[in-house]
Amino acid sequence: MTIQTISTSGGEKLVVLPAADYEALCDALDAARHAQSMAALARGDEELLTAAEARALIEAPTPLAFWRRKRDMTQAALGKAAGVTQSYVAALEAGARKGDPALFKRLAGALRVRMEDLVEG
Repeated sequence: MTIQTISTSGGEKLVVLPAADYEALCDALDAARHAQSMAALARGDEELLTAAEARALIEAPTPLAFWRRKRDMTQAALGKAAGVTQSYVAALEAGARKGDPALFKRLAGALRVRMEDLVEG
């Protein structure tokens, strides 16, 4: 690998390398990320959705509604686990209310998902 180091007029150091070497580094990074994902799946830290589940997630009013149903929990049980009422969970699922990050952290813990999995966009 032939690497050249240059400096910008502002003093920032840059590295220039052949395109083939850059591509090889990108491929190695992709392979490492894939191995990391496969290890997380094997440990049970992540899960995959079936095609039907992916459609259900897309069609659900909110991700929260999908994950609660997937985990076979009632709104009352999820609310109790997160410290809110069933009606509050219903409003969150319908998109009528917004919860704060601390609430979504509790909901995510109860559903065994990441907080990011419960937020749209």
